[in-house]
Amino acid sequence: MGMKPSTSRLQMQDTNGSSNPIKVVIVEDHLLTRIGLKTVLERTSDIRVIGEAENGAIAIDLIRQLKPDVVLMDVGMPILDGIEAARQICKENPSQRVIMLTSHDSEEDIFAALSAGAGGYCLKDVAPERLYTAVRSIHAGDVWLDSAIAHKVLKHYASEKNGRTQAAVEIDSNGNNGSGNETLPSLPEPLSNREMEVLRLLVEGRSNQQIANQLVISLATAKTHVRNILNKLAVDDRTQAAVQAMRRGLV
Repeated sequence: MGMKPSTSRLQMQDTNGSSNPIKVVIVEDHLLTRIGLKTVLERTSDIRVIGEAENGAIAIDLIRQLKPDVVLMDVGMPILDGIEAARQICKENPSQRVIMLTSHDSEEDIFAALSAGAGGYCLKDVAPERLYTAVRSIHAGDVWLDSAIAHKVLKHYASEKNGRTQAAVEIDSNGNNGSGNETLPSLPEPLSNREMEVLRLLVEGRSNQQIANQLVISLATAKTHVRNILNKLAVDDRTQAAVQAMRRGLV
């Protein structure tokens, strides 16, 4: 007589019934929240939850085994929290797409998550349609920040920029050259006006198709602009580009 496998720590499912769905692993320590996220995501025809884990330590092994397209990772969990788990996962596989989930918008957690390699940051009370957009955007290689989170990020870097500017003014008033350690070097090649438009939309979390639609350009042209922006900012992905843009005060 066979034994029924335990699902208390992780759960795996197949993806039959949908053509090339986005494979998602949910990492969340609260069972009811996992059930809710899974139920919401599986209302779609293009997203399938293929695994669940209750903490970051289990998630690392599960993700290594299942190779999901997108990971929904809770920030606060026992044993190994989501930020450290994301750091280890992205270090092992830099192409892994991770969206951090949280019930609060702590600035410390936001920047720690982005630094760990997460490409998205989403509040748990997000509307289902926005969650679908987040998963699809991250899967497509875009950065996605909840609007409330994006405002905090922009405000933080705006304050940081103003602080550096004021410090430079104070140094100049003392007769020094005004070049503090915080000052970033100038870009070897400045961004064009069109690239600046694309960059602003990129920071807002828009996908390449959304950028193309808003600027009334082809998808191929939008992709070219994004690629040029990454090259000029000397970064590897859209998340890093968004952070660089805000640190430099470009947006």
